[in-house]
Amino acid sequence: MNIILTIFKKELKSYFYSPVAYIVIVVFLIITGWFFTSTLFVAGVISMRNVFDIIPFILLFFIPAISMRTFSEEKKAGTIELLLTKPITDFEIVLGKFFSTLTLAALTFIPTVIYVISLKFLGPLDIGSIFSAYVGLVLMAGLYISIGIFASSITENQVVAFIISFLIIFALFMMNKILVFVPPILVPIIEYISTDFHFSSITRGVIDTKDLIYYFSGIYIMLLLTKTSLEGRKW
Repeated sequence: MNIILTIFKKELKSYFYSPVAYIVIVVFLIITGWFFTSTLFVAGVISMRNVFDIIPFILLFFIPAISMRTFSEEKKAGTIELLLTKPITDFEIVLGKFFSTLTLAALTFIPTVIYVISLKFLGPLDIGSIFSAYVGLVLMAGLYISIGIFASSITENQVVAFIISFLIIFALFMMNKILVFVPPILVPIIEYISTDFHFSSITRGVIDTKDLIYYFSGIYIMLLLTKTSLEGRKW
């Protein structure tokens, strides 16, 4: 656990030593802020719905952008070999990088709580569904990050890692949007694979076991694939 924590701290600090984290966070808040203010002042609606509707789209680009460097950068710099020769397991390295990137994503979400506080002063809010939506965002971000880390582990080119992770994430996100083109017998399977389907389910205010199983199993599988990718150096 101490090793994972050490890697976690090192990786989290590295994000804020470069301008990438700040740029991504600022852009994220500008976009969500625009949708929040347009809903409140233009439409006159006291709701977080528009914000929670747009964030999954932002994550399609946001997560690949912050996760593409996790392993690719170290591979290109040659420091990955030094890291892998230390008395730590591959999975500890993967977990340390995963939790640091997830923390960065969570830190990006936190300022949006100001929107909730502002709306609370203006009218009644369904705090339960809002809380569930934030849980759903963290789970979705976790799955996307695990995909991004995997993509970063199979190439030393950050742009290639970004493209690979974006394509996988985009495909999972769009699954429940193409159900009309899918044979009826496959609809339940395709729908279950969709990340947006489970996020939409959680935002209704009920955190179902099937949604938790989907996200946690997806994260575990992708992290396991990342570990396998790192072990490939031994083959």
